[in-house]
Amino acid sequence: MAFYFPLAHGEIDWQQPYAFLDQELAQIVQDAELGKRLVDRLVQVSTRDGGEQWVYIHVEVQGQHDANFPERLFTYNYRLYDRYRRPVASLAVLADDGENWKPTHFVYQLFGCEMGIRFPTVKLLDYADQIEALLADTNPFALVTAAHLFTRKTKGDPEERYAAKWRLAKLLYERSWDKQRIIDLFSVIDWLMRLPTELEKRLMDEVYTLERNVTMPYVTSAERFGMEKGLQQGLQQGLQQGLQQGRQEGRQEGEAALLQSLLARRFGALPDDVRARLDKATVEQLESWAINVLDARSLDDVFDQA
Repeated sequence: MAFYFPLAHGEIDWQQPYAFLDQELAQIVQDAELGKRLVDRLVQVSTRDGGEQWVYIHVEVQGQHDANFPERLFTYNYRLYDRYRRPVASLAVLADDGENWKPTHFVYQLFGCEMGIRFPTVKLLDYADQIEALLADTNPFALVTAAHLFTRKTKGDPEERYAAKWRLAKLLYERSWDKQRIIDLFSVIDWLMRLPTELEKRLMDEVYTLERNVTMPYVTSAERFGMEKGLQQGLQQGLQQGLQQGRQEGRQEGEAALLQSLLARRFGALPDDVRARLDKATVEQLESWAINVLDARSLDDVFDQA
């Protein structure tokens, strides 16, 4: 909120508790019968000047051009208001590649009656000429935005992507952030900026060396644990073989942890059998399921499409 919507951020009383209402939003989406959609975030917050009043903030992230997007926000907004009878702010973050697409409203008129919505929109491409400013910004979403733009810019150029990813990784350690924030941000950057196997190995070697130099032995817990397993096996089977296996296990655990987080945020607490299935899955299966999350309306949809 602070990075993308500073005006709204300034109106929220952050001293008061806030609550994520993902299940409620999922029900609204289902009731709207709009087909398979990515459920974004619905948050109940208090305003600075509202006393005991509170409002709902609905943040929608759109990854591709969709002519029906403004109408969908309008539909979600009025259905949320109809359900809670409270003000609802709909905010849009656009991560698509269309430079000329930036919807801000949906309106229709009939017989002198006008109905619609006007919503704030942030376009990630608008930051394309601000890369250096993003890298200097201490807000973590500045780095997330930079990672998105670097991913787009380096498509088809693995060496350039390696350099950009390594630059972002080093910045994580220069900010003196806490361990969990570094783990979370590195996971996002790693998910966005995929590299060929050899370059990924080179990058992880560099990061591992950096961690030792700054006495901060973590990038992602899964990657670290995977390397440790590889080292232990290397004592018995040879150091090189162990390291290779450790990195592979680390990648699997990292993919599983990230997908588990995505599913939990989308569908709530995960059953034990789902967690067990993720732990036993191959990297290829995990990547396939992660793609399915975009359109899935239930956990069954995620796995049925595999």
